[in-house]
Amino acid sequence: MAERPEDLNLPNAVITRIIKEALPDGVNISKEARSAISRAASVFVLYATSCANNFAMKGKRKTLNASDVLSAMEEMEFQRFIAPLKESLEVYRREQKGKKEARKDKDKKTDSEEQDKSREEENDDDDERMEEEEQNDDEEVDN
Repeated sequence: MAERPEDLNLPNAVITRIIKEALPDGVNISKEARSAISRAASVFVLYATSCANNFAMKGKRKTLNASDVLSAMEEMEFQRFIAPLKESLEVYRREQKGKKEARKDKDKKTDSEEQDKSREEENDDDDERMEEEEQNDDEEVDN
């Protein structure tokens, strides 16, 4: 667990970026307001995590999953966030699936290239052996 309460806060750079994206251009925010938003966001995340953990414990699991978080949002009466969260979750899953397939394709390509390289090396070895045999045959004929 965290040693100090401040350790539970979200990184200031992340909070600042989110605030800037949410506000129109030219609007500034004070340091105190940024700090308050940071603390509020951290409290929200901790509360949501605690609620989601309760759902995981009810399911006799130690790992929180997406359905636990969605159930926690409903319990916390943040139903309006459930649909956008589900959409974001689907986008995330599609991206992960695409990355996984890309890795598989890359691995297959790498394996294929390694097999080709191995075959080439075997062929080179065979060529060298044949050349050596021809040289030996030529030497035997000369003798």
